[in-house]
Amino acid sequence: MDWVLHVDLDQFLAAVEIARHPELKGKPVVVGGAGDPTQRGVVATASYEARAFGVHSGMPLRTAAKKCPDAIFLPSDAPAYEEVSDRVMATLREFPVVVEVIGWDEAFVGARTDDPEVLAADIQKAVSAKTGMSCSVGIGDNKLRAKIATGFAKPAGVYRLTRDNWVAVMAKRPVDALWGIGPKTTKKLLELGLETVEQLARSDPAALAERFGPNMGPWYRTLALGAGDPNVEATPYVAKSRSREVTFQENISDHAEIASQVAGLAKRVAQDVADEGRPAARVAVKVRFAPFLTYTRSITLPSPSDDPAEIERAALEVLDLFELKKPVRLLGVRAEFPVTD
Repeated sequence: MDWVLHVDLDQFLAAVEIARHPELKGKPVVVGGAGDPTQRGVVATASYEARAFGVHSGMPLRTAAKKCPDAIFLPSDAPAYEEVSDRVMATLREFPVVVEVIGWDEAFVGARTDDPEVLAADIQKAVSAKTGMSCSVGIGDNKLRAKIATGFAKPAGVYRLTRDNWVAVMAKRPVDALWGIGPKTTKKLLELGLETVEQLARSDPAALAERFGPNMGPWYRTLALGAGDPNVEATPYVAKSRSREVTFQENISDHAEIASQVAGLAKRVAQDVADEGRPAARVAVKVRFAPFLTYTRSITLPSPSDDPAEIERAALEVLDLFELKKPVRLLGVRAEFPVTD
């Protein structure tokens, strides 16, 4: 029988750091920013020991330090994470399976086997032996169910979720338990009186289409029914964009300084684009105003380009779309690659 497995590395960034620094094992480790909780920055990931104190991804480092005063803070090290990720994916490809990489720390695996639990256990053993990483594996009859199953498998476990147990496991769970439904959509669904997966599955497609549009509305109901893509494609993970950002220790308000910072970020992004070997199609600028209001604007380039001057010009043009009336605490520039079929 054909199965979809979702392999998700546990506490990945923290796990890489602990592997490099064994003395950190069993301690609360927080990775993010420059690794200094007195500076601005957010948590990229936290070890399970730190999560026990309420620390989670996206949390300001200063807040994390208050919740877990004994936490060990470390700076993000993207090259190290990429290297370990590449070794993990190479390990998966040693099995007679199809591997579809969807991020640093996760991949779908398509396999034909009579015992997916045995395959999952073998994958866990191989990943641990060759990379030192722990992973959780969700088993499903499509990608949606496999992805959701992983949440029940963590940490370091295996869980199967198929049409046979979908209703028993998911019916009474809140709608945000579904992959693809975030906080904003959850709020809108709650306004329609749809709190659980079962209620969403039994909802009127026409009402959903009226609230969310003819495509997204019915799609949310499809998610609640557990339907999803069963096909795993052996395509390498390809970055959709390259971005750089900076968080200031003190808010800045001077327009000339803001423009200078954006120009500098654009130059770094342009180098990333050149290293990628693909021209950018759009350029976006992110501005976070004090205290924590974040906005993003973007424009499409006249034609795809990897010219540093063109990317910088576009970034400054996007900056002009903002009303810079409040102090700025963070700036970011993102170059987006053309969408390919």
